[in-house]
Amino acid sequence: MALRTADDYRQSLRDGRILWFRGDRVPDITAHPQLRVAVDHAANDYEMPEPLKDADLGEEISRYFALPRNGDDLLARSRLIEATTSAGGTMVTLIHEIGTDAMFALHRVCSRLGGDYLDRVRAYWRHCAVGDLAMAVAQTDVKGDRSKGAVDQPDAYVRVVDRSDEGIVVRGAKVHTSVSANANEMIVLPTRAMRAGDEDYAVAFAVPLDAPGLSMIVSGWNESSKHAREKPLSSKHKMLETLTVFDDVFVPWDRVFLCGEVASAGPLALTFVEYHRFTAVSYKLPLLDALVGCAFAIAKANGIAGAGHVRDKATWLITYAETVRALTEMAAQRYRVGELDIAYPDPMTTNIAKFTFANHYHEALERVTDLAGGLLVTSPSGEDWDNPELRPVLDRFLFGAEPAEDRMKLMYLIADLVASDFAGYHAVLAVHAEGSIEAEKLQILRSYDATAAEAYARRLAGL
Repeated sequence: MALRTADDYRQSLRDGRILWFRGDRVPDITAHPQLRVAVDHAANDYEMPEPLKDADLGEEISRYFALPRNGDDLLARSRLIEATTSAGGTMVTLIHEIGTDAMFALHRVCSRLGGDYLDRVRAYWRHCAVGDLAMAVAQTDVKGDRSKGAVDQPDAYVRVVDRSDEGIVVRGAKVHTSVSANANEMIVLPTRAMRAGDEDYAVAFAVPLDAPGLSMIVSGWNESSKHAREKPLSSKHKMLETLTVFDDVFVPWDRVFLCGEVASAGPLALTFVEYHRFTAVSYKLPLLDALVGCAFAIAKANGIAGAGHVRDKATWLITYAETVRALTEMAAQRYRVGELDIAYPDPMTTNIAKFTFANHYHEALERVTDLAGGLLVTSPSGEDWDNPELRPVLDRFLFGAEPAEDRMKLMYLIADLVASDFAGYHAVLAVHAEGSIEAEKLQILRSYDATAAEAYARRLAGL
């Protein structure tokens, strides 16, 4: 079976799924003037296929679905994610990346459970890989009052409300569900560790996005009606997030991967994160490259490329970007092998890479903003440039070391990266996406074995 085309992908989304956007029902996401931007963006994944022949399936599949066996496999995956994100104007497509992160985790964790859980996972993996399906992952429960547990506030966590010989029925909601509006399948995972009494909440499963009872409310963030000249990235590249509601959704047993095994909820959540944070730092690299490139380009356009403070800022930005890249590559090189001989990136190095990115991202924005200047937010509009009466005025007064047209194109690009809804989206994701900064710090500490270092210090102290 051949890999999908971009048009195949678009057609697959016309399935009657329940989508809401700004209070209105959306009958066809591919025809909606705002939401179809995300569909066209995600189609990049199908326009840049990297097929390989899978020995187990005997089929040609996308590299995204290939179970990693070593560091080279992980590095190839990272570079594919980086390449598609670069083509996507610094915005990840995520329709293959996140779902396969979840699949790798499900293979490993379900191999420990016994029964037919692993057979279900493998069958579902074959279904998605051979069909080259677009996937979302719903992990983050709405949580409600964080001081209370799941059983104290049932609607705060997705839960099982009925079981039968045919399957289960689930109720609740997940938030921050990326690419769900424009995927074919959704994998639902636990958001945290569970304990005795939480059995109904220790659940993992998969559903198609047109499943009866499933609805999605799409976030209005990053919607823009501004001229495309002012939004060179965000006018063409968008990722949608939804509040995903499960109103008594039926899930057949062959799509249930965890149901009541509270001891496996936490390990499944963490194993998914081991892969997804590696995906995260891989897709952040084009964003950092863009910031470095913008710094050099706008310094030249403003005529300040030779200034000492510019060299200082540029050196800092290069060091930041290349440190994250080196740590990402090292996480693959330090790979480990888990259950079923499936490789995973070194958790400590992955979290250091993610922490380094997140902890310094806002400093990077500050440096690029400083180099660009106030025109980032005081520039004339795209409509002003289109006006033949005003255009000569703009050309006359907005030049720098380069013509006004070129200088201002750079200015609009930088504004989209540092001073727009798109920029705010990136900035919040830097802190919270794929786990918060505090979560990364906790995982670094948890992953590091201090035994040898402490023994060395004691030996130096003569203890």
